Amino acid sequence: MTPTLVRQHVSHADSAPRVDRCARARDWSEIQERMLVPLHQAVYDRLEVGPATRLLGLNCGSGLALLTAASRGAAVTGVDSASPERLALARERLLPDGRPGRGADAGRGARARTAVTLLDGPPAAGAGAETAPYTLVTVFEPIGGLAGDSEGLGELLAGALPSAARGAAVVLAGWGPPERCATSSVLRVAARLADPLRSARGWRPARRDDLEEAAGRAGLKPDGSGRVACPFGYADLDSAVRGLLSTGLFDAATAATDAKQVDKELTEALHRHRRPDGTVWMPNVFRYLIARVP
Repeated sequence: MTPTLVRQHVSHADSAPRVDRCARARDWSEIQERMLVPLHQAVYDRLEVGPATRLLGLNCGSGLALLTAASRGAAVTGVDSASPERLALARERLLPDGRPGRGADAGRGARARTAVTLLDGPPAAGAGAETAPYTLVTVFEPIGGLAGDSEGLGELLAGALPSAARGAAVVLAGWGPPERCATSSVLRVAARLADPLRSARGWRPARRDDLEEAAGRAGLKPDGSGRVACPFGYADLDSAVRGLLSTGLFDAATAATDAKQVDKELTEALHRHRRPDGTVWMPNVFRYLIARVP
């Protein structure tokens, strides 16, 4: 397991929470993002991702899923307008020698050894008319952890699907049923702490047809699905807290209370998942849906 980072101590003198977004993005990259690697690999194996693949990764984060696809020979494009800090880390991973250009980085990454493009806006912002259409579109950020977290998928896909080929595969991911996801009990803490805001974005159990409904709203045709075990494993409680906070699922709780309170209650909720050697282990099952562009 990658060594954990030095903890960032944030002052809470003000009522509004102050988040070090660069540290949060680094926690995502170093601790949390790898938890979904089994999901990435299962999808790429099933769809035989390789040199013939032109992949568009939406909400690509710090680029680990893109790197995995690029290592198989795929040409990859990553889009993330929500977190410039994560996108900067994706550039470090995929384009160590790349040069930025008008909201996009394009080139042949030394680590990826294949064509790589990173965008901070919709694909059209950096793609020319001569660009070949994408054969695979992925949204690996799981839905089902917060009520209403699938609502933004429609707009996200609407901006991307015009760049996809007819019949291209579109992959959506979601949390599995709560009885198969140990992390569900921890997510309930976030919902309870956020309740004073009466936020609609509280925890709710993932429903069986969440992904199909999201695909249907985007005009996509389901073409298969699967489940993948993605256990969340951490070196210690501190690493687990920082990793989970980096997902953004606890932001509403932090805004409703304060960071110290969230840290305290999150740590308490994680104690039941702590093993005798001090590590934290939470088995989870995630679901993915493959749909097709009509």
